[in-house]
Parts: sequence; structure tokens; C-alpha cells
Amino acid sequence: MKNNRALTFLFFISVSLTFVNCRSQEKDSLSYQTEVKTLKGAFEDKFYIGTTLNAWQIMGRQPEELKVATENFNSIVAENIMKSARIQPKEGEFNFELADEFVKIGEENNMHIHGHTLIWHSQAPDWFFVDKDGNTVSKEVLTQRMKDHIHTVVGRYKGRIHSWDVVNEAIEDDGNYRNSKFYQILGEDFIKLAFEFAHEADPEAQLYYNDYSMAMPGKRAGVVRMVEKLEKEGITVNGIGMQGHIGLNHPDIREFEKSLEAYGNLGKVMITELDLSVLPSPWGDAGAEISDNYEYEDKMNPFPNGLPADVEQQFTKRYVEFFELFLKHQDKIERVALWGVNDGNSWKNNWPVRGRTDYPLLFDRENNPKPVVKELIELAAAK
Repeated sequence: MKNNRALTFLFFISVSLTFVNCRSQEKDSLSYQTEVKTLKGAFEDKFYIGTTLNAWQIMGRQPEELKVATENFNSIVAENIMKSARIQPKEGEFNFELADEFVKIGEENNMHIHGHTLIWHSQAPDWFFVDKDGNTVSKEVLTQRMKDHIHTVVGRYKGRIHSWDVVNEAIEDDGNYRNSKFYQILGEDFIKLAFEFAHEADPEAQLYYNDYSMAMPGKRAGVVRMVEKLEKEGITVNGIGMQGHIGLNHPDIREFEKSLEAYGNLGKVMITELDLSVLPSPWGDAGAEISDNYEYEDKMNPFPNGLPADVEQQFTKRYVEFFELFLKHQDKIERVALWGVNDGNSWKNNWPVRGRTDYPLLFDRENNPKPVVKELIELAAAK
């Protein structure tokens, strides 16, 4: 009789412990789902997940969008306000008002802050390259102007801005150097000088080269060749920024991975300016040459009143495929940053065709997370 009672007692204890363990596992699962409900929570041990702030958001005129940014992302970059033409429109006259506010937002929200960009041909002020009479300046003058600009800007935020796009878009798609004003006056040395000056201004900042169409074999070879040469010359290049202006069918994700691996062999990689256009492309590739513009045609704007369900599914699938790739190579990736907070303020609505309605980001025009956000959070949890 005692043995039967003992067996019954042990059985009861065993069942109870099993029940408690199952409940505990269920509770842990529910707790995880409750705690990890944002992108930054899901990816916090993988890589920084970032977004881009425009001037209106930085000035506080779009508070709901700023709230989306600070609640869902742990890294920020400024879309335009830190480019040289904005921050030093006249020689020696710096405008730091919005840049200061941008950095303040990042610091108050404990965010990784990325600086964009120090040297870029497209939004550089004209005075960089000419004297008071309009004549092209000498190598010495342009070098000094670059040094003054970089030392002033990077020096102001030393220890506060964690990483910089030092040079932006200096390589053509075929791998040759872009024939910009910087290149015409200084040759390829302008890239070396820019990285030298940035490192002098803040030796602890992470310094990046950033460019578009980085999955193209020709550009890949050119960028690798350039960075390897700089490193042989003792120049600090901490990593490569791969602009992520992608579409439903371009670039080939296998080529993107080849580039990610190639750049990862040189240093850290950032996936920058990420957006996924669902609209037809005038040229059919992943280019992002900002000077390219095309006339509006209705056939180029097929979804003015909303995205069909089947296209939304393609959009979600494509984003998930790329984030699967990012997670696969998370040991190489420092940061993945979306180029905008919501669809309404994306540059893709007006480029390369002005006046279109695109849907390239993770939050819709009303600041609601799209279905893809839940998919990405669950994907991160599984990795």
C-alpha cells in the first residue's frame, strides 16, 4: 500500500513538473514576443538597424515620423542636411543648426549616429572648385578647402558621430574613377586625402566609402582595387557602404552576396540607403545616379491608389530574402539602414521619375508597420 502511495505521489510530481516546464516555456515564448516587438529589439544582437531623417523630422515638424524612427530603429543618418553644400554654402560660413539638432536626437535616444557625407561631387558647393574670378583652383587650394571642411565638421562632432561616409560615389559602374571636379583637379588622391583628414579630425570614428550599384561586377572590382591601394598606402578605411536601392527584380541577390563577401574581406560592411521600389525602372538596373531624370508617364506609375495584394507579397518576399542574406553575413555587417522613415517621404516618389507613388520602405504613409515588419522580427528571432 505504501509503495502504491509512493508511486502515485511520484507520478503526480512528475506530471506537475512537466506542466510547470511547459507553462514556463510558453511563458518565455510569450514574454519574448511581448518584449521583442520592434525592429531594433529584434536585431539588437545582430547589427544596427537604422533609418534616415530629413530636415522636417529633425526640426520637429513631423513628430509622428520622428517617433517611428526613435521607437523602431537604433541608428540614424541625415538625408541631406550634412552634405557640404548645405553645411558650408559659402567658404568659412558653416551652418550647424540642423546638424546639431540631428546629433542631439541621436544622443537623447541612445542611437548610433552615422555622418553623411563629407566628400560627394553631387552636392558640393561650387565655390569649392573655383576662385573669386571663376577660374578652376589649384590642387593646393582644393586640398586646403577639403581639409578645412572635413576638420571643421568631423572635429565638431568628435566622439559623438560614430561613423562617417567619407567619400560618396567616386567610382563608375565600370570600375573607373568618376570624372568629377574633385578628380579633375586632384586625381584619385582626393579620396586618400579625404580619409586622411577625417582620421586626423577624429581617430576613433569609423570611416567608410559609400556607393550605389555595388553588386555590379565592374564596380565591385573597382572599389576593391581602390580600397586595397589605399590600405597599402597606410590609409584607414574601416569599411564599405553598399547602397541598397533595390527593386523587385534587381539586383541579382547572388551578385549582391558576392560583393558583400568581397567588401567584407576588406573590413566592415554597412548596407546603406536601403529601399525597395515596386515601380518599373526606366533603365532596368540598380543604378542611383541622382542626375538621371525621366519624364512622367502613366505606365511608369502603375499603383497611384495603393499596392495590390500580390505585389505586396512580392515586396515582403524580396525584403525577407535580403534580410536572410544580411543575417547570414551578420559577422561582416555593422549596420543596415533604411533610406527614409515611411513611404510618403521617400525620395523614390520623385526619382528617377517625378510625381510617382512608390512604396519602398517598411512603414506606410500613415506610419503603420507593413506586414513585412512582423516577418523581419520573426526572422531575426529564428537566427
